[in-house]
This record gives sequence, structure tokens and C-alpha cells, in this order.
Amino acid sequence: MAKTTKTEQEEPLEKKLWKAADKLRKNMDAAEYKHVALGLIFLKYISDAFEEQYQKLVGLISEGADPEDKNEYIAEKVFFVPVNARWNYIRGRATQPTIGKDIDDAMDAIEKDNPSLRGVLPKVFAQEKLDKASLGGLVNLVSSATLGTKEAQSKDLLGQVFEYFLGEFALSEGKKGGQFYTPQSVVKLLVEMLEPYEGRVFDPCCGSGGMFVQSEKFIKKHQDYYKKKGKTGLSLNPTDHISIYGQESNQTTWRLAKMNLSIRGIDSSNVKWNNEGSFLNDLHKDLKANYIIANPPFNDSDWSGELLRDDARWQVLGEKLMPPTGNANYAWIQHFLYHLAPTGQAGFVLSKGALTTNTTGEGDIRKALIEKGLVDCIVNLPTKLFLNTQIPACLWFLSRNKSDGGFRKRENEILFIDARNMGFLVNRKNRDLSNDDINLIAGTYHNWRNPDGNYQDVPGFCKVATIEEVRKLNYVLTPGRYVGLADEEDDFNFVERFTTLKMELEKQIEEEAELNRKITENLSKIIMPANGK
Repeated sequence: MAKTTKTEQEEPLEKKLWKAADKLRKNMDAAEYKHVALGLIFLKYISDAFEEQYQKLVGLISEGADPEDKNEYIAEKVFFVPVNARWNYIRGRATQPTIGKDIDDAMDAIEKDNPSLRGVLPKVFAQEKLDKASLGGLVNLVSSATLGTKEAQSKDLLGQVFEYFLGEFALSEGKKGGQFYTPQSVVKLLVEMLEPYEGRVFDPCCGSGGMFVQSEKFIKKHQDYYKKKGKTGLSLNPTDHISIYGQESNQTTWRLAKMNLSIRGIDSSNVKWNNEGSFLNDLHKDLKANYIIANPPFNDSDWSGELLRDDARWQVLGEKLMPPTGNANYAWIQHFLYHLAPTGQAGFVLSKGALTTNTTGEGDIRKALIEKGLVDCIVNLPTKLFLNTQIPACLWFLSRNKSDGGFRKRENEILFIDARNMGFLVNRKNRDLSNDDINLIAGTYHNWRNPDGNYQDVPGFCKVATIEEVRKLNYVLTPGRYVGLADEEDDFNFVERFTTLKMELEKQIEEEAELNRKITENLSKIIMPANGK
């Protein structure tokens, strides 16, 4: 018994909360339940932060402080929470049959007093199919976690819980859930490679905002960068160095992004929503970003390309190249390029097929990107990384200026990294990249592009190819075509390996035959007496 208690105490808060919350879900669809769970967690966070500031102000009443003055909270970047939305009030009504309406009313009240949250918070708690006893149980469960105090914020407890829940819901929902969730390791790899220290960061298909969150985490992790600048009074607050711009076409996903950013104090005023999407209604037409980090929908055939044939975005350094209307992959690439500043860089996920396709002009666009020196690096990813698709994926890195931009001149080069064999299996269906994997891939890229880097080709893993080499391979960008075989694979014995596999297969067939024989024998023992009766 004591041993079990110790294990529970050591279990991370996010896992403990998830296990309990998932039990309370019962038969409710994960796609709907995520708004219930994440909405309550967000409400607990802002109520915790409010209550801490409230108690501080109560202690200062004699000095003229007013605990019910909204301005006292705005000054401390704390959301003001009205009386009927405070957690103690909600928790006190957890067993009432009206708890669902009470929470919806609380969300409405918070939005009215906090303009930045208007239209963001979920009001889904009064719906009939949501069991009110389970909802009350979820309220009591969330009550056990302290999420919004200064101490909790310093540990990013809510951020850990929120990200863990997003991942688990995406896993539960399968393909549908994956549309808004990019695995954390992939996001981290993109950000570690691009190093968005300062400037404008843009994601035109931002989902739940993971790219922005990871960018902020990256800056916090590498704050020595600012110290080395030697400027007096230089702020070490990440949000003082990057400004974020985003767009999302799914409103419920956009709401998750706004909440995800709000809990970290990241200004999300330039994260926009419209149901037309970035192609038909680009809400950041004049933006030239220093960094673009994105995971656009793979192979989208319904992007309304036929309505945009004369769009300015299809100019690639002065050459008009219209992407195919039946697949948005290259439209996304050109959209990213259009929004890059003169020394800007982009890193994004695409399906692996985009590396070789020649369908309806895609090969011509890829050729132009290569010949104009815009392609910086290609990374081949392992399979099973994404929750929503089994389509093989890769990372593209583009640079508007490979002759400057703070790095060494590399106009005539492209770095290829083949990471197909990296990562580890989380379960039978999903793989993940370890921190060591991420550091190796990102470090290889940095060593290649940095003036003081110590880069070397590694057979089977990485290779620097010239434009001429790529030209000879008909502008195919598949890393495996360039990196070759690893040294240890050079003496690969095909006959020996084939013989071993053949013996293993024959053994499996024999074992299966023996198992079938035993099943048949046991069934006959059961059936024969029954027939006799």
C-alpha cells in the first residue's frame, strides 16, 4: 500500500490529471470532451492567478488598494475574474444539477471583463449529453491542482498539463484530432534548427499554437544569447524579443491556440481566425516575417486554387509559377516565401512526395526554388511521428539570403539529412524523437551553416550537395539519394540476411500451424460431447 502511494506521488501532475479526467469522460467523444477538460483547466489557472493577486490586495486595503478594481489586475497582467466565475464559487456548486450552466455563465462573465478573451472560451458545459455528476467530479479533480500562482507559473505547470492533454486528446481522436496537433518533438526540432531569437514569427496554419509556445521556450532556454550582446538594460523576457503572427481556419482550434498562448502571457492579438483560410483570405498580407514555422495540411486538394490563378504569391523571385489546383503543397511553399523578409528563414513540414513530384508544374517550381538558391536544408523524418497520418513526412528549410543573413555563404549548397532511422517507439503505432536526436539533427545544420561550424559529411546520415549535383538528379530532393549508405552498411551481406529472414518466417509458420492444430483439437473435445448429448 505504501509503495503504491509513493508511486502516485512521483507521477507527474499532467499524467495524474489525465488518467482521472479520462475516466470521467465515460462515453463522451474526445473531440468534444477536450473543450470541457481544457476549458476547466484554463478557468482554474486564471482563477488561481486572480486569487493570489486578490489576497495580496486585501492585505493592502489600508494603503488604498481595492481588490475589486480591474485595473489592479491589468497592471500585473492578471485576468480579472468576476465573483460568479471564481473557482471557489464554481467548486461550491460542483454537486448542483445546474453546474453546467454555472460554468457557461462564468465563461461569459470572464469574457466580458477581459477583451482579449472574447469569443475564445468554450461554453459547452450545459449541454444535455454531458453528465453533470461527471462534470462535478472533473471540477473537484481540477480543484486539487494549483496551476496559476506565481510559483506554479515559474514551473510552467499549466503549460505542461495543457500540452500533455492536447497530445493525449489528439491520440484519442486519431486522424481528426491530429489536424490541430503537431508532435512536440517535431515542433522542437523546427525551432531548434531555425533559432528564432528575435523578430517576427509567423505560422499561417497555426493550429493550437505549438510553434509559438516552443519559440518562447527556446528563447527562455537560450537567454545567454542576449547576455552576450552586452547591452545594458536588455530585457530577458522572451516576449520582448519576438512578436507572433498567425492564422487558423478552424475556430475551435483557434480558441485552443488563444488559450494556449494566454496561459504563458504571450500576446496573441495578431493570431487571427477566419473560416476561409490563409489562401482565400490572407489576414497578414503585408507581413514580412523573420521566421516562418508551420505544419500545413498534407496534400490538400480543396484549397480553392482555381480562384487564385493571378495571385501575387505565385511569383518566385520574379518568375510566375502557378501551383497545381489539386494539391496545396507547393502553394504553401510559395505562400511562405511571399511572407519572408529579405533575410528571413522558413522551416516547415510537408509530405515526402513533395521532394520528387513532377505533377502539373510542381517539378518546375521545385527547380526554380533550387536554381534561385532558396532551398537551404531538407530533413527526411522517421515514420509514425504524426498522430493523424501515416504519410511519410519531411522538413524543408528555406532561406531568402544564403549569401548573408548572419551565416556563412552557401548559395551553391543544400544540406541533406536522412533521419529515417532515428527516434524511438512510444507504442506500436507511434514514434518520437529524443532530445539527443533533436540535438544531433539541429547541431548538424548549425555546424554546416555557421562560419565557425565543424561540419563533416556522414555516410548514411548527412551530405552537402552542390546545385550541380542536384541538377544531375533532375532536381529530386530526397535525402537518401545523396547521403548514401552508412559505413557499417557497406559490407551488408544480402544472401546472409535473406537466409536469416527466411528461417525466421518458416519458424513462425510452423508455430502458427501448431497453434491451429491445438485449437482444432480442443474444439473437437468440446463439440463432440455436446453432439453426443
